Amino acid sequence: MLSLSVASPTTAIFSAKISLSTNPRSSSFSGVRIQHKCPPLGLPLATSSSSSSSRGRASSVVMMAKREEELKEIRVKTTEEINDEVVDLKGELLMLRLQKSARNEFKSSDFRRMRKRIARLLTVKREREIEEGINKRLSRKLDRRWKRSIVVRPPPSLKKLLEEEAAAEAEKSA
Repeated sequence: MLSLSVASPTTAIFSAKISLSTNPRSSSFSGVRIQHKCPPLGLPLATSSSSSSSRGRASSVVMMAKREEELKEIRVKTTEEINDEVVDLKGELLMLRLQKSARNEFKSSDFRRMRKRIARLLTVKREREIEEGINKRLSRKLDRRWKRSIVVRPPPSLKKLLEEEAAAEAEKSA
């Protein structure tokens, strides 16, 4: 057996077994293993593992707090307000898709943010249906009926854009 060890911030261990096998497919090389024995640069030795895990926990706690605030805000709304916001967000999502297909500038993070917001709204809506005793089958039936009753309207961002264009034209003509 052959062994090699290097004294540095990382340890490299190489070991090979010599075998006198007649099988041509077997190899005498068994692998290389590299172990990191020092913490990442800039962190003291004693706090390297505990601080990184506590940092991860702190950021997840902040995210959970934001979600809880958002859910409280959603639960205050009436079902009609939730439905209106879902329609507006789906329109905004459509506008983002159009911007993407036209190769315009947009924030790709908005896709996920809007989809998550829609999911939270629909979750609160379904929780209310469960409290009222509406079963899943009837819920789907009501949902289809609601989707058919939606009047297509431009999303708020498009309304804002149209208002800005109208104001610009009014300034030119005046």
